[in-house]
Amino acid sequence: MTKKPGKRKTGACRRTLSPIASRGITLPERKGDIREVALEEALSERYLAYALSTITARSLPDVRDGLKPVHRRLLYAMRQLRLDPASGFKKSARVVGDVIGKFHPHGEQAVYDALVRLAQDFAARYPLVDGQGNFGNVDGDGAAAMRYTEARMTAVAEALLDGIDEDTVDFRPTYDGEEREPVVLPAAFPNLLANGASGIAVGMACSVPPHNVGELCDALLHLIKFSNAHASKLAELVPGPDFPTGGVLVESRATIVEAYKTGRGSFRVRARWSVEKLFHGTWQIVVTEIPYQVQKSRLIERIATLITEKKLPLLADVRDESAEDVRLVLEPKSRTVAPDVLMESMFRATELESRISLNLNVLDKGRLPRVMDLREALNAFLAHRHEVVLRRSKFRLAKAEDRLEVLDGYLLVFLNVDEVIRIIRREDEPKPILMRKFKLTDRQAEAILDLRLRRLRKLEEMEIRKEHDALSAQRKELRALLKDEDKRWALIADEVKETKAKFGPKTALGKRRTTIADAPAAVEVPDEAFIEKEPLTIICSAKGWIRAMKGHVADDGEAKYKEGDEGRFWFHAESTDKLSLFATNGRFYTLGADKLPRGRGMGEPVRLMLEMGESDDIVELRVYRPGEKLLVASSDGRGFMVQSDATFAQTKNGRQVLNVGDGVKAAVCVPATGDHVAVIGENRKLLLFSLKDLPEMARGRGVTLQKYKDGGLADVQVFTKNDGLSWKLGENTRTEPASALRDWFGKRAQAGRLPPKGFPKSGRFR
Repeated sequence: MTKKPGKRKTGACRRTLSPIASRGITLPERKGDIREVALEEALSERYLAYALSTITARSLPDVRDGLKPVHRRLLYAMRQLRLDPASGFKKSARVVGDVIGKFHPHGEQAVYDALVRLAQDFAARYPLVDGQGNFGNVDGDGAAAMRYTEARMTAVAEALLDGIDEDTVDFRPTYDGEEREPVVLPAAFPNLLANGASGIAVGMACSVPPHNVGELCDALLHLIKFSNAHASKLAELVPGPDFPTGGVLVESRATIVEAYKTGRGSFRVRARWSVEKLFHGTWQIVVTEIPYQVQKSRLIERIATLITEKKLPLLADVRDESAEDVRLVLEPKSRTVAPDVLMESMFRATELESRISLNLNVLDKGRLPRVMDLREALNAFLAHRHEVVLRRSKFRLAKAEDRLEVLDGYLLVFLNVDEVIRIIRREDEPKPILMRKFKLTDRQAEAILDLRLRRLRKLEEMEIRKEHDALSAQRKELRALLKDEDKRWALIADEVKETKAKFGPKTALGKRRTTIADAPAAVEVPDEAFIEKEPLTIICSAKGWIRAMKGHVADDGEAKYKEGDEGRFWFHAESTDKLSLFATNGRFYTLGADKLPRGRGMGEPVRLMLEMGESDDIVELRVYRPGEKLLVASSDGRGFMVQSDATFAQTKNGRQVLNVGDGVKAAVCVPATGDHVAVIGENRKLLLFSLKDLPEMARGRGVTLQKYKDGGLADVQVFTKNDGLSWKLGENTRTEPASALRDWFGKRAQAGRLPPKGFPKSGRFR
């Protein structure tokens, strides 16, 4: 029995409740005007606000203290926790919790990562955090969780915060308005250039490598004395970056000066290495310092991969023998390899050589991003220190005057102690009476009334007078300091000298780690150095299908070719060799033997590897030998000698050497080893003449070798007269002495005569 559908309910019961309404939640009514805005305008306005926030509050450091907001908040939170260098450690989780709870409403992992980097001595040149526990290593291993590590500030961080309680910098409300945080730190340490900084904002980036603080202090002292110092002079005092991982700076002086002059540039850094002698004349290379920000484990992995791929044929093996110090051992494949050649190949292929960029794009005092040069950055730090000294002096003067006011009241008590005691005992309101009788201020009267009886002893009076004299002298000194700018700069110079003494080259932390070296001399590393040397057999067919077989294989006549094709070139080479191909268009092409298709297949058309026309054929294919002389000739009997170096082609288009006209093709390319030339034409006329009659050219049509009435050039041979002229007869070689060929010797461009009996009917010498 089926149930009949009931009638659909009407009215309010028909309405279905929204998910929000079903939970009993009522949405507030919209108040205010609704303004229609174009989507493009709304997006651009909001993106601009986001970009400005990223630039000023996240990615770019302040030129004055060299810190981003997260780093500044970390140090300030640690100071509030009293984590100074002399105190004990606290859990990193406690520090991170205070930072994100009070100052930095972002993810705890991001804050902890920032703290870890400040503690890593291989990442920060002058660490700001003293870490206890696992804070990562140069291999690229990460730090332990924040609940396992502990931290406190270093002396450098303490110097950055020095004077923060003396009204030296401005404070602003935190994100929730419950606390206040410094806009910038007083920074008695040139942190921006000493520790460097990096960051990527919206449409701009910052990259500042670390420098040696002793050298920066020298530059600051020079700038205090000569405010318009030239960049070249500052570059003498700051010769280049000083990386925490050491290495060797191999950039040219001119490049470094230009980078500091413009605020943009890069520095080339190489690993530090040495040769370690072993037994029986063998040796190995030991790398003790690697470039900045290069992870050792990835570097070794990369080298091992290149060895497996046979892209480092000079290197046999790499071993990591590092303990606390870096020690990478590179074993050469052969002791005959020059160490500098091996290392040059390593520098080209691996991160043992790196480029560290300089982009001094930072926030200035007005919180505006701009690229500064070295002088501007140093001057900005000095201007900040001058403002700190000025504000600190005013604060100390006000504090001294306030204390002197109280001490003056105390001294008045000691002069009239009986009367003061009498007034206090007998009067119901002693304060106004004391003020009127002894002409005291409200502050003095309040201090006298709060004075304990035990302080009225004679010894206490002497201490108060001593303090009064000291504060009076300090007030005088501070007033003089505030009136005289030269005295303030002298004080700043003394503070800079103190910083140099505390963190400079005479300390273990301040010694320069990166060696400044001249730009390295060019070390020729032949392309063959990146190819594993092995024997090859080069095979090329008449139609231009080329391949390479492993090993030196004899031509047994069993090689396979495509139907209608046959073998033409068969010779031995090495995988490190270059092949020289001479085509009928008069161009020379260069092929790498290692680039040829391998195996016993048919190979590939050489035209796919080179820019040869369909109508162009191969005249000669041979191993390229630098410094060799060749004789090239065209089908019309013209030719010349050319150095093989002038035939080497860098591109697939080849190199035009022999110019050929319409209906003329390049026909011959033979080694010019000998003193005479033998030329035979298609008309079977043979001519012998001296090789001296041929000019040596780099490009051209050449001169006439032999004149013809009919036909053209058939073949050319260069021979030594004393050895005689040889030619192939089947599988044998026949040699005719020069004495038997007197009738064929003549001058270049003659017609010649029919060859002697026994000369091949093909009209060719080979």
